[in-house]
Amino acid sequence: MKKMKNMLLCVSLLTLCAVLLGACSGGKKVSVDPAALAKDLASEAVTSEELTQIADSMVAATYYIPDDTYAAGWAYKGSGATACEVAVIECKKAEQTKDVEKLLQDHVDSQSELYASYNPDEVKKLDKALIKSAGTYVVLCVCDNEDQATSIFKKAGF
Repeated sequence: MKKMKNMLLCVSLLTLCAVLLGACSGGKKVSVDPAALAKDLASEAVTSEELTQIADSMVAATYYIPDDTYAAGWAYKGSGATACEVAVIECKKAEQTKDVEKLLQDHVDSQSELYASYNPDEVKKLDKALIKSAGTYVVLCVCDNEDQATSIFKKAGF
């Protein structure tokens, strides 16, 4: 009888552990102000030029984010003289972030090809582009100051 109770207790504990691990694997949870994150990255990690915010209605089109994925977006872009840009994309579901990461990487690759033809020094920035995701957010940062960007990411929970 005592062995049976111990076995049931072990099975219960294992089940509890499995449930807790399953709950934790749902992706990193962040509580971030995405507009402030985008603004901080644009103003503090980019030093070569002042970036201009693009309209929310243009963010999805700029990065080819499908309507069924895109919840909201905040982006800053430069004049084209530099490759610097910042985008914070909020997906409708956390499981969509990997697809958006790929779209942002495709964008960076396309920009690299473009800049290689007329401003090759900017390709170095694109090669070091930071693309991070947590929760339902995906962030792209092409900047001059990677250390500052990394610090901002850490403060935001990425």
